[in-house]
Amino acid sequence: MTWTNYIAGLAALQPFLAIFAAFALPLISLLAKRRQIWECFTLTILLINFALSLIVFYYMYNFSCKPLLYAFGSWPPPIGIVYTIDRGASLIGLLINGLVLTAMIFSIRYMEHEGGTQWYYTLMLGFEAGMLGCVYTGDIFNLFVMLEVMSISAYGLVAFRRETHEAVEAAIKYAIVGSVATTIYFIAVIFAYGSFGTLNMADLALKLKDSTLPITGPPIGDILIGSTVFLTLAFWALSLKAAIAPNHFWLPDAHPAAPSPISALLSGIMVKVAIFALMRYMLTIFKGTIPTFPVVELLNYTLITMGVLSTILGSTLMLVQRDIKRLIAYGTILNIGYIAMGVGLANLSGLVASLFHIVNHAIGKALLFMAAGAYIHVTGSRDLDELTGVGRRMPFTTAAYLVGALALAGAPPLSCFMSKLLLFKAYLESGWLAPLVVVIVLTSVFALMGYLKVFYHVYAKQPTRDISSVKEAPTLMVVPLLVLASLCIVLGIAAPIIVDNVIVPGALSLLNTQDYVLAAQEAAKLIMEGG
Repeated sequence: MTWTNYIAGLAALQPFLAIFAAFALPLISLLAKRRQIWECFTLTILLINFALSLIVFYYMYNFSCKPLLYAFGSWPPPIGIVYTIDRGASLIGLLINGLVLTAMIFSIRYMEHEGGTQWYYTLMLGFEAGMLGCVYTGDIFNLFVMLEVMSISAYGLVAFRRETHEAVEAAIKYAIVGSVATTIYFIAVIFAYGSFGTLNMADLALKLKDSTLPITGPPIGDILIGSTVFLTLAFWALSLKAAIAPNHFWLPDAHPAAPSPISALLSGIMVKVAIFALMRYMLTIFKGTIPTFPVVELLNYTLITMGVLSTILGSTLMLVQRDIKRLIAYGTILNIGYIAMGVGLANLSGLVASLFHIVNHAIGKALLFMAAGAYIHVTGSRDLDELTGVGRRMPFTTAAYLVGALALAGAPPLSCFMSKLLLFKAYLESGWLAPLVVVIVLTSVFALMGYLKVFYHVYAKQPTRDISSVKEAPTLMVVPLLVLASLCIVLGIAAPIIVDNVIVPGALSLLNTQDYVLAAQEAAKLIMEGG
């Protein structure tokens, strides 16, 4: 085996390791009743996965500019399932592993008074496995499977506090809406397979250009109809998973109802996984092909329109919330709108802005939900009126929250200011879409008002009750906050270096259909020759 085989294997190992651990943990909990053992087991698995993703990321950015392919069972594509890892996928994989690890560390003290935490960590491991599989897969049906793994884990995590009416109601709504979305996506897969005769993403792209992988034949149906139906249905399903307006309605109930570390993952990274899948289809597989050009072009403009709607709805509804987690959740709808606006431009400038904003928002939003979780852990309330003044007694948590709030609002020189600036620049260069820069500016102002509303209540406003017993959150909760706050600062200050050396190469890999399909062709040929 070559180094590329080993690195591709390390990427493929991550979802497998997480799902294996998810099945193993309930059995371990039957033998070992101590919570610390469950936590150590989960932490060990997540640390290993983070280290593996770091190795894959380092290799992709320093030794390989072309995608790596791992064929499960050594079956050549398109016969077998493959994982295709390019620079964009390795970046998102590292982000997923890093945030899940951070949320797990935060959870140790946050969940210390909760029962059944072995199931909480089981679902968290399954959640990570599903997200990683969605990002790495090169197979449209396997994407459906991993979407289900991710979604079912998320439903369980939202309903974890099943003794509360809110959690059960939110989980049921989320499960119904999510199940409809995955069903629609499955129907899309049927149309694609019925037209192309393949489930492999690279093979789809090749057949659109009158070429094929070594072990396959020509399309078996009308690829224009098949592509149109597949793209339309997949676009709707993934936009719902990503909570892009008007398909955002499930998010404000589901994300606040979950435990705060899970809210951080749902808003921070899970909705970005759906956006990444959209990027893969619209920018890697179907972009630039003559049969699908009108459809992709129409969906790009639809995505921009939905993105604008998301920013307006999210930013305005933030201003009227009294629940701290619900306010932060509407901020996710706002920022998903920015990301959608960038992807919809379908060019390098827009994609660089979106990819950088995915990273920045994931870290900033995880920080805000965890900071809110620290306030809730200490006070037992999510109502802003009942949180008045507690920030004075929790200086580290409040400082971290303020950094995250300013970053997400776009205050210079913090992280999201730089990605919004890139989006601003991309729209100025876009011609007739340039007036939409006004939307970016105005909604950022509204977001700042919303986030500072929380700061005003927890720090500046006079307490409405005795808070003398309130003290700073435990160290294991404060440390993740400070790490995430530091990243918000570093990603802003070092933005020119990060964009040039990480984000632009990642965006270029997503736009490089030629190398993506070439990786599949070379792997199929090598396996057939017995290499």
